[in-house]
Amino acid sequence: MKYKLYPFVLFFIGVVAFGQQNITVESIYRGRFRTQDMDELQALKKSNQYTVLNYVPTTRSTQIDLYDFANLQKVATFIDTQSHQGMPMVDSYSFDADEKMILLACNSNAMYRHSFTADYYLYDLSNKQITKLFDFQIQEPTFSPDGKKIAFARDNNLFVYDIASKNTIQITKDGVKNAVINGICDWVYEEEFAFVRAFDWSKDSKKIAYIRFDESQVPEVSMPVYGESLYPQMVTFKYPKAGERNSEVSLHICDINSQQTQKVNLSNYSDFYIARLQWTNDANVLSAQILNRHQDNLDLLFIDGTTAGAKVVLNEKDKAYIDVTDNLTFLKDNSFIWTSEKDGFNHIYYYDKNGKLKNQLTKGNWEITSFYGLDEKTNTLFYQSTENGSINRAIYKIGLKGNNKVALSNGTGTYEATFSADFSYFIQTFSSASQPTTYTLNETKSGKELKVIENNTALSSGLKSFNLPQKEFFVLKTEKGNELNTWILKPKDFDANKKYPVFMTQYSGPGSQQVANKWNTIDDYWYMMLAQQGYIVVCVDGRGTGFKGAAFKKVTQLQLGKYEVEDQIDAAKTIGNYPYVDKNRIGIFGWSFGGFMASNCILKGNDIFKMAVAVAPVTNWRFYDSVYTERYMQTPQENAGGYDDNSPINFAKQLKGKYLLIHGSADDNVHLQNTMQMMSALIQANKQFESQIYPDCNHGIYGGMTRIQLFNKITNFIHENL
Repeated sequence: MKYKLYPFVLFFIGVVAFGQQNITVESIYRGRFRTQDMDELQALKKSNQYTVLNYVPTTRSTQIDLYDFANLQKVATFIDTQSHQGMPMVDSYSFDADEKMILLACNSNAMYRHSFTADYYLYDLSNKQITKLFDFQIQEPTFSPDGKKIAFARDNNLFVYDIASKNTIQITKDGVKNAVINGICDWVYEEEFAFVRAFDWSKDSKKIAYIRFDESQVPEVSMPVYGESLYPQMVTFKYPKAGERNSEVSLHICDINSQQTQKVNLSNYSDFYIARLQWTNDANVLSAQILNRHQDNLDLLFIDGTTAGAKVVLNEKDKAYIDVTDNLTFLKDNSFIWTSEKDGFNHIYYYDKNGKLKNQLTKGNWEITSFYGLDEKTNTLFYQSTENGSINRAIYKIGLKGNNKVALSNGTGTYEATFSADFSYFIQTFSSASQPTTYTLNETKSGKELKVIENNTALSSGLKSFNLPQKEFFVLKTEKGNELNTWILKPKDFDANKKYPVFMTQYSGPGSQQVANKWNTIDDYWYMMLAQQGYIVVCVDGRGTGFKGAAFKKVTQLQLGKYEVEDQIDAAKTIGNYPYVDKNRIGIFGWSFGGFMASNCILKGNDIFKMAVAVAPVTNWRFYDSVYTERYMQTPQENAGGYDDNSPINFAKQLKGKYLLIHGSADDNVHLQNTMQMMSALIQANKQFESQIYPDCNHGIYGGMTRIQLFNKITNFIHENL
């Protein structure tokens, strides 16, 4: 439940001028401050090389370029769309296992957060031949491990395309819109379990396992799309709200040669989720992760590819909920790496092929934030963690026995890594609140930097003329004794003898983090613009946010919005007592979960906050989807008080300050219903408020001039009321 910024493909042009340059909403959301990045960076598996998707502005074309890890030299251009007549630009790409063929996605059409359809082209690196696969768009094409076939989805069914014969066989035939989906996730799985492709090839390329979603009994949501036609069109899709019926899921294994399909017996489970499926390194063993509806019990199953018989090899329970990850990694002998919060912090565990624990590899009051992989030649694991502090990220390696740990990054900020095939090199991505994104080549023996790839010096130079304020990080301690990570932006000409208005921004959702020592997001420049205009801007990560251990994150269980709102109100009280703050001019802003929070804060903290802006807010958790909401709240039938006690709708009569409510009319995630019912509650409470609906905009509210108009509106509201 997040909103996404869509950066423009524009780069910063340095400004030579006298005095301070002022940031504007227009400059921010036209992409003036965008960093130079390595788009679609992929490390190859068969060689110590990597590829990057480069956009060529002069020819408006794209090319996939090959580079060598050892010296960063460009080895070749695999494909340049300019060289192929009528070839559209490439949006994304994937290799077959031997890295001799590439699937190119073009003309992508977004469906929901992660899903899209596209035109796909097959490029053969050996003969430089390019072939458009079909005259229709498909989803999630995936090479078989032997590189001879491509499985894909279309119209809710699964198909397999034979590359040599160019013949296609249909694996499933019962797919029907808003009824049955094969091999592709339904809306709520995609949004909350964060995957789209619900099928996987066995390692010998003989079988495909897939999830079938029967969503025929799931309630529907319909949204009007106004467009420019005479009559609006209705878009209808299945959306299970908290406490309502989910898709009935089943797991199937299809033998490609015989085209015979077996259903895996999961009759021991009822009202459950198949949160992940993945073939192990044993070509006849499939793994699946089964979650109960409360998401506090997870079984890792191993399933026989011939008999479809299943056995539990690992079980995890939690008093609150279990976070599903993509960190399950199988070694050659089918032993596996797993991450878990079972000791109170997220750490790495090593199990044998039967699910017996061999070793807990990492320990401490810090979190594993990414697992990068295992070098089986040296039995060394590589990971990212918060060992440098919860607002930072660092890169480490450690032996498979939990020994010989080495820090591969040595500064303070946010480090990420992309490793070469043999783990001898990695591309390090580093940024901090004061350092734009930098890409370097490093060796993994000690982490030593070998060469700078990109350090965004043009951006750094151009920003000097803006004389921007710097974030100050600190731990805010509330009167109740809660210690909360915080950043603050003060005007560059800050005078401690003056009284400043304070604008608080937050998201606050479970496991999230907004107070992080990394380079600016687009919104950060808006906060800096406000600081230039005389506001102090503050962000506080309250209880319920992530990377400080399970107890801190999961304290909000069954009471979503209770402790989070308390912490924002208490933080505002503390900040209001600073000698340079006007405690009568404190405002709060949030989007999505943050909008839910901002709404509650202006109501429950009506003596603290003078104004609030809520964009695309949840206003009653009964309106939100089952998977997300029940993970933290259980169902409304089980926990009515938890839902009602923290719903802004139920406290509309407490509004005193100025309130701006914003929503996109085509928001498939947080439905417009939330804002409409909030409006109704405010109207019936005879409360005045401001509102703005963005026609045909989804949860991100973007497109054309939309973001510029939106943030100008919010900025003006802040000026008028703070």
